[in-house]
Amino acid sequence: MSYRDIEFENDSVFLVTGGAGFIGSNLCEAILNMGYKVRCLDDLSIGKQENVDLFIENKNYEFIKGDIRDYDTCLKASDGVDYILHQAAWGSVPRSVEMPLKYNDINIKGTLNIFEAARQNNIKKVVYASSSSVYGDEETLPKKEGKEGYPLSPYALTKQVDEKYAKIYADLYNLDTYGLRYFNVFGRRQDPDGAYAAVIPKFIKLLLNNESPTINGDGKQSRDFTYIENVVEANLKALKADSKYAGEAFNIAYGGREYLNDIYDILAELLDKEDIRPIYGPDRVGDIKHSNADISKAKGVLGYDPDWDFDKGIKEAIDWYVKNL
Repeated sequence: MSYRDIEFENDSVFLVTGGAGFIGSNLCEAILNMGYKVRCLDDLSIGKQENVDLFIENKNYEFIKGDIRDYDTCLKASDGVDYILHQAAWGSVPRSVEMPLKYNDINIKGTLNIFEAARQNNIKKVVYASSSSVYGDEETLPKKEGKEGYPLSPYALTKQVDEKYAKIYADLYNLDTYGLRYFNVFGRRQDPDGAYAAVIPKFIKLLLNNESPTINGDGKQSRDFTYIENVVEANLKALKADSKYAGEAFNIAYGGREYLNDIYDILAELLDKEDIRPIYGPDRVGDIKHSNADISKAKGVLGYDPDWDFDKGIKEAIDWYVKNL
């Protein structure tokens, strides 16, 4: 079943935290297209106003500029809301190594504020963004829920803590929480700029500008790249999950495995930039070498059935960047 066929109660209101960000704005768009009301909470520290400007004229859309680190803001933003899709966080492993205090403040305190506000406002379900980084130094492939290792970065630790708080809120307070462990999401509106930009949009922009991207390490590291449409599907299907699974976390990926060197070659070919060769730099501190997801739990429990593989997704992504950069 496509997420477009999912039905919620009439007049349902959804709060999307981090709604002006890459994943958040795609969630806002999908929910609005389904005819429901969306309240977007974002402090625009990472999210961009331009990502949500296209919703301004929609009568079902409301934007609140606010910081999840402020509990009163979270309480007010979630008042009168039925469901919360909590995407607000700071990503990037290397940046977290440089700024551990900020990551603790935003990713842990901010998430705890959302959970507590959800409890006080009797929110029906909270789906929150976790990360494949929670697997840490556990080298077994594919990654499977229940076999987590020791975190390799402050970012990974914040996501592990978020999951533990989610379980506590489910067990102690009967708050329906569901964690989605995203595996290298890519697609439209993902920011290509900055030192901590994700690899795919960064590579695309540099190649379009006839510049050589830098691959950290030898390029033989692998990732389970996941197109944004699959992530939207997972979030909306998690909102329909049976409450007996509250407090649990799920791998959200396609279930494939792509190597960075191959990714580069594919992008160069599709963009007709095969004459541009990459530069190889040092490994990034805190990065895992390989990542590949076992998605059987999400399939069985959530009905998650991703149909956007890497080849299909990368063509859509390139088309968007060519039109919008």
